[in-house]
Amino acid sequence: MKRTPGGAGGRPRRHLIAVLALPGVPPFELGIPSRVFGSALDTEGRPLYEVVVCTADGAPVLSDAGFTVQPAAGPEALASADTVIIPPTHAMPELGHGGPLPREVGAAIAGIRSGTRLVSICSGSYVLAAAGLLDGRPATTHWNLAPEFRRAYPAVKVDEEVLFVDDGDVLTSAGVAAGVDLCLHMIRRDHGAAVANRAARMCVVPPWRDGGQAQFIDRPVPEPTAASTTATRAWALEHLGEPLTLARLAEHARMSLRSFTRRFRDEAGMTPVQWLTAQRLEMAKQLLETTDLPIDLVAHRAGLGSGNSLRSHMRTAFGVSPAAYRRTFSPHEPVDAPASGPAAGVGVGVGAAARATAGEPG
Repeated sequence: MKRTPGGAGGRPRRHLIAVLALPGVPPFELGIPSRVFGSALDTEGRPLYEVVVCTADGAPVLSDAGFTVQPAAGPEALASADTVIIPPTHAMPELGHGGPLPREVGAAIAGIRSGTRLVSICSGSYVLAAAGLLDGRPATTHWNLAPEFRRAYPAVKVDEEVLFVDDGDVLTSAGVAAGVDLCLHMIRRDHGAAVANRAARMCVVPPWRDGGQAQFIDRPVPEPTAASTTATRAWALEHLGEPLTLARLAEHARMSLRSFTRRFRDEAGMTPVQWLTAQRLEMAKQLLETTDLPIDLVAHRAGLGSGNSLRSHMRTAFGVSPAAYRRTFSPHEPVDAPASGPAAGVGVGVGAAARATAGEPG
């Protein structure tokens, strides 16, 4: 499998993504990478990624929906890919007990080049773990599988409370919809928020659910008659540059401070202050990407006060300064922004805990 070469005038080649279809693969999760990355285009409408579905031996595999998946390639795609994505499989129960990978799967994964970005969706994490690629690393999987996963792979630092974990060159996601979140995060990491937002719009999905947001774990849905903070959150997004005190938010929602804070946390999974900070940082990133505004003005418009405050928040959340973020994701920079290095983790929110449905076990 040859990668797309650079074009005339130094046009960058497309980033090659190999999706490994294993027996018993759920069709929805298998289709996520092609759909999401296929919607990522540069400013001239050219695809930024090439997505290839492959199998460990090049032969068709039976999905868990009962139809056969005909791959476009065999294990050679894994050996030449820039990113390898492993969706879940429902046909390898031995992995749930720490058993070995099937011989052909182990051989295919062993052929992946050093430095290739490795990604799992839902229980695809079992495959990475069985190959020893998650030992000593933070990772996630579907919350319902976490106890079994811990027993089978004690060397993995599993966290079932998050939608996805970005550990640089190895990324893992929770169930079903969290795979969409992770793919959008990778696009944002590679090419910035503007490209990721356009891709999300094409897929008609939310453009941003932070990796630190919690999986939906046996949380009761608020009664339909209960007061909601949804309208207030939507209003706040239109007024991020203004002072938004807890009292002002509660007043907008027509609730007492205590009721508003409790309801907000139930619905968003975090305090109003945590949520506001996350939204303001997202706005600041978009302003840094799409405008030449001075850092102080970006901070002011995003509601983060001064440039020093923005710098502090961005270093804490993303490990980079606003200036470094702008250099990485400026539209005047090459389209294929680095997938590693100082800005690789931009877009990873640490410690947020918004409730978001992660789907059924994959």
